[in-house]
Amino acid sequence: MSVSVVIPCYRSAGTLPELVGRLDAVMRATATEYEVILVVDGSPDHTWAVADSLARVHEPVRALLLARNYGQHNAILAGVRAARYDVIVTMDDDLQHPPEEVPVLVDALRDGVDVVYGNSRQEEHSLFRNLASRAVKAAMVRQMGVSGARIISAFRAFRSYLRPAFDRVEGPDMSIDVCLSWASTQMVSVKVRMDKRRQGRSGYTFRKLVRHAINTMFGYSTKPLRLVTYLGLLVGVAGLVLFGRIVWLYYVGDTTVAGFTTIAGLVAIFSSAQMIAIGVLGEYVGRIHLAGIGRPTYVIRSRTDRWQEAPGPAYRGGTS
Repeated sequence: MSVSVVIPCYRSAGTLPELVGRLDAVMRATATEYEVILVVDGSPDHTWAVADSLARVHEPVRALLLARNYGQHNAILAGVRAARYDVIVTMDDDLQHPPEEVPVLVDALRDGVDVVYGNSRQEEHSLFRNLASRAVKAAMVRQMGVSGARIISAFRAFRSYLRPAFDRVEGPDMSIDVCLSWASTQMVSVKVRMDKRRQGRSGYTFRKLVRHAINTMFGYSTKPLRLVTYLGLLVGVAGLVLFGRIVWLYYVGDTTVAGFTTIAGLVAIFSSAQMIAIGVLGEYVGRIHLAGIGRPTYVIRSRTDRWQEAPGPAYRGGTS
C-alpha cells in the first residue's frame, strides 16, 4: 500500500527532525511507497528552514511553504491536493500523534472502509477543553448531519479517491471532515496512543473551538437560516398570545394601563429576535461576498520537492 503523510506545521522547528526520523523508520516497514508532505502554514519562526533542509536530505520528504497563516484545515488541504499515493494520513506536528500508530490507521482501512479516525485511549486535554470539543461535535451531528462527527480527530487516514469532494472548496473557512462526510459514510474509529505535547500548547482554545464550530455551520449548512425562521414563528406565536390576552382582558373589563417595564420587555424580546435574524443573514451575505472577491483558501509561496526537481522512481519502503 502506498501512503502520503500530510503534516501541517506551525512553530514546530524543534519537533520536525524527530518526527520525520520516526516516520521514516515506521513507513519503511509499513508501505510499499510513501512520502511525507510538510506544509508550513506561514510559521513566524524557522520552521520552514527546518522543513526545507529535511526535504533536501530525505528523499521521501516534500515541503510546502504557504504565503501566510491560513489555518490548520487549509494547510492540510494544500498537502492533500499535493499527495500522490493511494492512502492519505494527516497528523499533527507536535508528536502528540505518535508515528508508530500510523500503521494502526492504515491497517483499519479494510475493504468497505474509506475513512479511519484515531482516537486517544485516554483523555489528553483538560475536562473543560474535552467538554467543549464534544459539544462542537454534537452540534455537527445534530445541526449539520455530518456522519461520524463524534469520532473525528486530526489523526486520520482516508483513501485518495475521496479527493474530488475537495475540488470546489474555496475561501478561508473550510473543514476537512465535513468534506470527507460529503464523500463517504464508511467511517470507523480506532483507539491509538496519544503522547503529551513536546512544546507549546494546543491552538484550539475554547474560543477557537466555538469559532470553528460557527464557521463550519455557516459555511456548510443552511440550517441556521431555518432556525431563524423557527425563531420568527416562535416570536410571532408569543405576540399572538399576548395580543389575545390583551383582548380578553379588555372584554372582561380587567384592563390596566401598561407599565413601562412590560413595554420595555416586549420591545427587547422582539428587537433581539430581529437582530439575531439580521446577524445570521449577515453571516451568509458576508460569506457570499468573500467568495465573490476570490479570497484564496491558500497560496503556496515556495516548495522543496526533489521528486519534481528530478523525476524518477517513487521512493520505496518495505512491503505492506
